[in-house]
Amino acid sequence: MTSIKQFQVTFDCAEPERLARFWCEVLGYVVPPPPEGFATWDDFDRSLPPERQGSSFFCVDPSGVGPRLYFQRVPEDKVVKNRVHLCVRVGTGLVGEERLAALEAECARLVPLGAVRVRLLRADGVNESCLVMQDIEGNEFCLD
Repeated sequence: MTSIKQFQVTFDCAEPERLARFWCEVLGYVVPPPPEGFATWDDFDRSLPPERQGSSFFCVDPSGVGPRLYFQRVPEDKVVKNRVHLCVRVGTGLVGEERLAALEAECARLVPLGAVRVRLLRADGVNESCLVMQDIEGNEFCLD
């Protein structure tokens, strides 16, 4: 059996570059350099057929550890709850009030970027507290 070494997470969305840049801010990811022969991603985008312009964008973990995030434009709006979501691990190893403070601090950083706070799920004896959020296109994610 082959072991998978790398994977990417793909987001269906309305505005690929805008959403990619939001997630760059959330995760500390970066937009890689444009393909060889292009000074900017805009130059590359203009080289595509009109129907493909602005249709996708991606960002990467500068350390090379995390998965590539790929954003592709789709015609339909998001209608229901995500079946898969990202958990942004800001409270790892923290418990109680210290964990809540870390979650709230990260929430306060992300809301001005366009994120929306949905609800706090308090520790229940099995799971630690986490904050359910939405990105700028309504995709759910957790501050965990």
